Amino acid sequence: MNSPTGTTRRIACIGEAMAELRIGQRTEDPVELGFAGDTLNTAIYLKRLFGTSAEVAFVSVLGRDPLSRRMHKFIESERISTRDLSQSDDRLIGLYAIETDDSGERTFSYWRNQSAARTLFQKENETDFSCLAGYDVLCLSAITLAILPHEVRQQLIDELNRLRREQLTSVVFDSNYRPVLWESVEEARQTVARAWQACDIALPSVDDEQHLYGDPDEASVVSRLYSYGITRGALKRGSKGPLLLSGQGIDSPAALDISTLPAVEVVDTTAAGDSFNAGYLHALLSGASEMESVLAGHQCSVRVIAHKGAIIPREIW
Repeated sequence: MNSPTGTTRRIACIGEAMAELRIGQRTEDPVELGFAGDTLNTAIYLKRLFGTSAEVAFVSVLGRDPLSRRMHKFIESERISTRDLSQSDDRLIGLYAIETDDSGERTFSYWRNQSAARTLFQKENETDFSCLAGYDVLCLSAITLAILPHEVRQQLIDELNRLRREQLTSVVFDSNYRPVLWESVEEARQTVARAWQACDIALPSVDDEQHLYGDPDEASVVSRLYSYGITRGALKRGSKGPLLLSGQGIDSPAALDISTLPAVEVVDTTAAGDSFNAGYLHALLSGASEMESVLAGHQCSVRVIAHKGAIIPREIW
């Protein structure tokens, strides 16, 4: 995963970014507009951590409407490369709204079925993955796959396998299972399993894995992940803290002991997993050990969930 000496590492995060409407508890509360998406969130925190020592790009498709233009400017304001951020002439970006009740429970509503990002890699009735060339690391999630047509998502996994086989890139995959985006549970299971087999670094969440595959417990999740040949990564377990996925044994995988760390003040868990991915990858790609990287991921996530929204203001970080 190291770039040639004297060159800047290039990282691409692939997926969908949407306009975010944050709705207050009272009718008279103003609606706040933001932009977010799992892989975009990871890209932003990766860039904030790396600074000028790495190029971080976002690979997706936006529209040409005013909201898409605002999103494009927002992404550029985070110093994210938009070289491979395409535009659709006839589609808009997706939209989602977040409502939070008195107990802090969040409800999401989505408008994304015809979003521009669903046309990613599709040009004139042909698939084109040329935008993935030249990156040292490619990051994607199950959401990235779910928004694509069946044939395109399968061809994307084939392309990832080719790039890995030719040692041209390393692939990072996060589960992020959203049932409503898939044609069927079986399609999701088969596709996500292929993606796990096609990745170098696995960053699943135990809840997503159990929801999708029906695993009865955490040990079953770990066993199944290892059966795909996973040897590097971390299993995100929420408040229990992350578990190393280094292939060192199903019965005794190493876990980060968060009981010795400062207490966490949780304000909003949006982007908790996305920011963990960024912290973990930044540390790992910078030469840290597996356990140091897991700790860095946890610390990044803790920092983010102490504030509202997926992307915390730059003046705070």
